[in-house]
Amino acid sequence: MKARHFYLVCCVLGLVLPYSQFVPWLLEHGLNVTLFVRELFANRISAFFAMDVIVSAIVLIWFIQSEGKRLRVRLLWLPTVGTLVVGVSFGFPLFLFLRQVTLDRTTARA
Repeated sequence: MKARHFYLVCCVLGLVLPYSQFVPWLLEHGLNVTLFVRELFANRISAFFAMDVIVSAIVLIWFIQSEGKRLRVRLLWLPTVGTLVVGVSFGFPLFLFLRQVTLDRTTARA
C-alpha cells in the first residue's frame, strides 16, 4: 500500500470514528457548549485526554503551516480547518496525504 493511500484510509477513520461518538451526543444535547466543556473535563482522565489533544492540535496547526509552506503543499487550509472542526485524528492524516501527493509530484518531475 502506498503511503498516500494509507494516509487517506487514516483520514477517513479519523473522521468516522470520532464523529460516531460526537453526532449522537450532538443529536441528544444540541450545540450546548457549556455541557460539552463540562463533560469534556468531567474527571481527571477525560481532562488528561482533552488537554493532550488541545496541545497536539496547536502543535499540528503550526506544523501544517510551516511544513506546508516549505514544501508548497496545495490546499493547505484544509487540514487546518479539518483539525479545528474534527480533530487531530482527521487533520494530521489529511495533511500527510496532501504532503505525500506533493512529494510524489515533485519526485515524478525529477
